[in-house]
Amino acid sequence: MTDAAFSALASLANPSLLIMLAIGVVAGLVIGLIPGLGGTGAVAILLPVTFGMEPEQALALLIGALAVVHTSDTVAAVLLGAPGSASASVTMLDGYAMARKGEAKRALSLAFLSSMAGGLIGAVGLTLAIPLARPLVLSFGSPELFMLTILGVSLAAVLSRGNVVKGLTAGFLGLLLGLVGTSPTTAEERFTFGSLFLGDGVSLVAVALGIFGLAEIASRVGQRRVTEQPVSLSGGWGAGIREWLTHWTHVVRGSLIGIWAGILPGVGATAGTWLAYGQAVATAKDKRQFGKGDPRGIVGPESANNSVEAGDLIPTFLFGIPGGVPSAMLLGMLLTYGIQPGPAIVTEHLDLMYVIIWCFAIASVAGAFLCFLATPTLAKLTKVPFAILGPGLLVVMLLGAYQEGGQLGDLWVMVVLGVIGFFLKATGVPRAPFLIGFVLAIPMERYYYLTTSLYDSSAWMARPGVLVFAAILVVPLLWSLVKRFRTAGSGVADDGHRNEAEIDDPAGDELEGSMTGTRWSLAVAVGAVLLFAGALVISGSFSDEAQLMPRLVAGCGLIAAVALLWQERHSWRGESPDADGTGGVESTPGSGSTMLATQAEARLHTRRDDLVVAARTFASMAAFLLLVSLAGYLAAALVFVPMFLLYTARARPRTAIIYTLVLGIVLLSLPSLLPVDLPPGLFQ
Repeated sequence: MTDAAFSALASLANPSLLIMLAIGVVAGLVIGLIPGLGGTGAVAILLPVTFGMEPEQALALLIGALAVVHTSDTVAAVLLGAPGSASASVTMLDGYAMARKGEAKRALSLAFLSSMAGGLIGAVGLTLAIPLARPLVLSFGSPELFMLTILGVSLAAVLSRGNVVKGLTAGFLGLLLGLVGTSPTTAEERFTFGSLFLGDGVSLVAVALGIFGLAEIASRVGQRRVTEQPVSLSGGWGAGIREWLTHWTHVVRGSLIGIWAGILPGVGATAGTWLAYGQAVATAKDKRQFGKGDPRGIVGPESANNSVEAGDLIPTFLFGIPGGVPSAMLLGMLLTYGIQPGPAIVTEHLDLMYVIIWCFAIASVAGAFLCFLATPTLAKLTKVPFAILGPGLLVVMLLGAYQEGGQLGDLWVMVVLGVIGFFLKATGVPRAPFLIGFVLAIPMERYYYLTTSLYDSSAWMARPGVLVFAAILVVPLLWSLVKRFRTAGSGVADDGHRNEAEIDDPAGDELEGSMTGTRWSLAVAVGAVLLFAGALVISGSFSDEAQLMPRLVAGCGLIAAVALLWQERHSWRGESPDADGTGGVESTPGSGSTMLATQAEARLHTRRDDLVVAARTFASMAAFLLLVSLAGYLAAALVFVPMFLLYTARARPRTAIIYTLVLGIVLLSLPSLLPVDLPPGLFQ
């Protein structure tokens, strides 16, 4: 193993690897500043660029971005009080308070150094996990690997924020979408409806960018201005650096908590940073300064923020269980290179594992160093409204989705999935299980087929490893049921939806879960039931071997969707202001009921505005694709971008002209700089 580690380090002397790592770091720092993108957006945007690269170069690019994206998202949290990602909202509590006291540089230096240390400790944790887990991984057969894929989807659904039924339904929807195309066991086409385009399956990039990227643009593009007042970048860097050294125990504890949160599927950076913040408060003798500019409230969460990404890679590569969306996309990329996670990666590609570790460690140090140098410049990007950034991001994402298959059909699929992602987000259905299910669908089917072929009846279920994984799967489900019964016994209603305080939290996302308990939430449940029922009927026409996994997924998904439908029907009270949060309070005289009615009216109005903006945004995406099919990508972008900026973002003509010219130059030069093809048009 030592030889493999030093061989991987020596390979980083290759200029191409270092260049890819540097590009990844810079891209990750910039993407981290844009609200709503985070690690998911960083990997999704850069993933198409990796096509045609060697695995080492592709991983250097993606790991470089993933390692630093949480380092730069602190800048907006500290200077604007508007976190670049949900996990940075924890840092905002004390970081923004410290910045308003004129100590912004002190807060940022504490955050940057803690992120760097968290990344390094996370890399050490990943290094130690290889020799410890290798004997266990090598003992796995197809039954254990099949159970691991089930565990990956189920734990992501059970442990993700929101209710379990919604998480399981999303996971089964992702699995079902992953089964579209040619069966890996019989070479029989499934759910293609005679389309040659669907014969190869749905593009991973189109799914990831649609469900997350386009849905995020549609939900945020209504933001035409930055309302937060930025604070000045004042104070001294040295004071923060010296103070950071005195809080090394919080750095270590926060990093270890982050690694553990990363190992658990579905927990992620947001929960990890809050856990780290909670332990910092719990272990402090004087708790009065937390939330008012306490350095311990920055150091612990920021350490966890970066180490959680390293912890996420442990189950992803060693067991094939992605803990979150970015790692699911990394896993999908490895599968396209023919690299299987689990036993194969620790025997045949051990040097690749150490390349990942070295890249993560180097990127963590380089990211913190660049943040110190570039913060004054980076801070200016936080003041740009998302409506201005939106068209550029859209053009980049759609271009990225085209690179994998070179078909315009992928872009239409991406837009359709963007609409689905928007409604999943708005109705509180977690999207991470959807993507994880999509990535694990084919490996799950392959291992299931091998298991049923090699073992008689259900004998494989008695294997010790299978029983252990089954127990790990059942425990969270039982715990969820226990909590539900306790809540019911206390007389507090729990329909699994987020409460209004969470929805309206300014540090969070106002759209997330804002349509739960409405006709839209009910429509999503009905759509899921019809989809699974139709898939169950259609799968009966496949051969016995080809219908094994589709029938299993469709059957289990139908049960989850029916449970979701019953739950939504029980909680739905109709499309009225009362249904959106007043709990059926009548409009009787009195300030309390009047205030509730006013808040409900405001929420209803906001939701309708969100739907209108989203409808216009997706309609503009469709119009853009029509222009692409006729005139080509460059010409379509030169028409679409200024129109979007002028009529949607309400930008000044000068801004629209300069923005369009710069984007046009970038698109024109891309094919000569990178292996990127611009989609041609019918008349081009």
